[in-house]
Amino acid sequence: MASPLLIDLSHTSHTLARTGIQKVCRSLYRELGDVAPICHDPYEGAWRPLDEWELRNLCSTETSGGRGAKWPLLAQLCGRMRRLSGRPDPLAALCAPAGTRGLVVPEIFSPDVASALPELFAATKGPRIALFHDAIALQFPEYTPRGTVTRFPRYLQELLKFDGIAAVSESSRTALLGYWRWLGVSDVPEVAAITLGVSVPSRTTPATVPAIPTVLCVSSIEARKNHLSLLEACESLWASGVSFQLRLVGLANAETGKAALERIEQLRAACRNIRYDGALSDEGLESAYAECTFTVYPSFAEGFGLPVAESLQRAKPCACRMEGALGEIARQGGCMDLGAATPMEIAAAIGSLLASPAELADLGLAAAERRFKGWPEYAKELEAWMGTIHVRMPR
Repeated sequence: MASPLLIDLSHTSHTLARTGIQKVCRSLYRELGDVAPICHDPYEGAWRPLDEWELRNLCSTETSGGRGAKWPLLAQLCGRMRRLSGRPDPLAALCAPAGTRGLVVPEIFSPDVASALPELFAATKGPRIALFHDAIALQFPEYTPRGTVTRFPRYLQELLKFDGIAAVSESSRTALLGYWRWLGVSDVPEVAAITLGVSVPSRTTPATVPAIPTVLCVSSIEARKNHLSLLEACESLWASGVSFQLRLVGLANAETGKAALERIEQLRAACRNIRYDGALSDEGLESAYAECTFTVYPSFAEGFGLPVAESLQRAKPCACRMEGALGEIARQGGCMDLGAATPMEIAAAIGSLLASPAELADLGLAAAERRFKGWPEYAKELEAWMGTIHVRMPR
């Protein structure tokens, strides 16, 4: 029997949210070969293979209105009963007798999962790697939920216990190594920048052509995504007589997205042409991309910038910043620079693209020429890199 490659999906297997990280996790589960998905069951107090209902969550193309993990009451009761029964360690049975090819942890793991990692590491043969998404909680604490800011330094120290770290961009790699260097840590895992894959457009039917131009923003509603500046920019354009629809897609963060949600409702009450869909299924998101005129992504900072890459992959120009990880994507064509993404700069960019069909067409042609790696290619690249990683001594 072939040795499995373990992948920890403790959070993603318990939510239907389709945030960027959840897209990464589900794509790796689908594309990595001979993978064994596992989770840490807090009710059983053990690592175990996923149950059928958890596997269905991973394969679902639907979405939910929240990103939190949900454990049905029956699953909680089953976990507690398994703990009381003293059943044999399910992880030991999974890893024996052939051992494992390694471990991939693509999520930003919780403190409870972190405390159980030593047990998982001890049972795992082969390299143990984690994905690193971004250091935004350190770089922009004022735009980050308080709990995340408090937790993040500890999380970055827990990453030191892995054999390798796959950063999703060169910007993220630089930020992580810079933080460890600032701490004075010299014995660090190997850190490689392996840029993410992008889903291939799945829509096969013609898109509905809106009556007026539609500007699409695919992004969670939270402070660092800069929706307030986007909304003020659009209001200034509407007030000057520019006709277009702003369409927003994404989950809202209850803590840092409240002000943007309130402003959306104010603009709706003023009869502005704004549409907020919340989270969409895969099919719904494909329709949104297909029907838009172009996209806008005013975020201050990203670890990668998946919506920008998705937009370009679908030959849709994107107005975004060109610094950091976003710059790694945007500077290669198909994008308009938002500068510092102030309301004035965002309004100028949107207004320019709406007023100049030639400029929009040129960006569309540049976007159509872009080629991004798919998720199968990303999984192969990640697994090939894992094969070069040496297992470090346990800490």
